[in-house]
Amino acid sequence: MSQHFLLSAAARTLSLVKVMRMSDDQARETFKAIRWASTEGEPVCPKCGCVEVYDLTTRQIFKCKGCLSQFSVTSGTIFASRKLPIRDILAAIAIFVNGAKGYSALQLSRDLDVQYKTAFVMAHKLREAIALSRATDKLTGEVEVDGAYFGGYVKPANERANRRDRRLSENQSGKRQVVVAIRERDGETRAFVTKREADGVALVAANVEHGATVHADEASHWDNLHARFATKRINHSEAYSLNGACTNMAESFFSRLRRAETGTHHHISGKYLSAYATEMAWREDVRRTSNGGQFVQVVGAAMAAPVSRQWKGYWQRVSA
Repeated sequence: MSQHFLLSAAARTLSLVKVMRMSDDQARETFKAIRWASTEGEPVCPKCGCVEVYDLTTRQIFKCKGCLSQFSVTSGTIFASRKLPIRDILAAIAIFVNGAKGYSALQLSRDLDVQYKTAFVMAHKLREAIALSRATDKLTGEVEVDGAYFGGYVKPANERANRRDRRLSENQSGKRQVVVAIRERDGETRAFVTKREADGVALVAANVEHGATVHADEASHWDNLHARFATKRINHSEAYSLNGACTNMAESFFSRLRRAETGTHHHISGKYLSAYATEMAWREDVRRTSNGGQFVQVVGAAMAAPVSRQWKGYWQRVSA
C-alpha cells in the first residue's frame, strides 16, 4: 500500500530548526528573495518602481535614487512598521503553516515569547494576506455546495424530547452564522459567511461558471439552482454518495473548520469567522503541498499584500 502524502518525506521540506538558526542577515536575504523574486532579490522601490537603489550603511534600509524615498524589506507590505526581527516573523509563518487545523494565537505567543496581542494580530495579518492572494475566477467543472452553522453554539439536552433544533432562530444567540462552502473538485474552495444557508444560491450564481455541474443536498433552497446550472442532488438520509452525486469534499472542508473551531481556537468571534473560514479553505486546498511550499506561498502573499487597514493599530484603536 502506498504511503500517505502527509507521512512522506516530500511533505516535509521546511525545517523550523533551520529557520530559527538563521542569522538576521540570512533572514533578510530570504525576505528579499521572495518579495523581489522577479529581480532575483534586488530591491525595487515600492513607491516609484525604480530599480536603482542603494543600501544605507547606518541602517538596514534602502534608498531610491529616483524618488529619494527610504524603505525597508517590509515597507508597503502587510508587515510594514514591524517591531519583531525578520527571523521571528519567518519563524511565526513556519509555525503557522504547520498547523493543519489552524494555530491559536495563545500558542503562537508562547512559542515566540511575545505578547498575546502581538501573536493575535500577526496571525490575522497572515490570514488577510492569504485571503488577498486567493484567485477570484469563477469555478468550473464539478462543483459542490453546502452550508453549516458555526459559532454561538447551543448545547442540546440529552433527552430526545427536550432537544433543540439549532437551526431555528429561537434557539440561537444571534452570534451563530452559516459558512457556505463552494468547492470545485480537484480545484479551489470558496468560503462565505452568511446569516442563512439559502443565501448560498446567490453566491453560487456569482462564483460558479455557467455550464458547471453543481452538487447539493436535498435542502429546498437549492432547488433554485436548477434554473441556472446542471445539478445533482444527494439525500443524506439515504446515502453520502449516490449515482455520482455527493457533497463529501465540501463536508471535508467543514470537518477541518469544525476541528479548528472546537479543537484549536475553542471560540471564534462572529466578526472574524470569515477570516478563519478562508484560512481553512486555503489549508484544505494546499493539503497536498509540502510545508515548505506552503511557507513560500504565505511569505509571498504577505509580501504582496498592502499595509493592513484592519490590523494596523488594532489594539490602539488607531484609524489607519
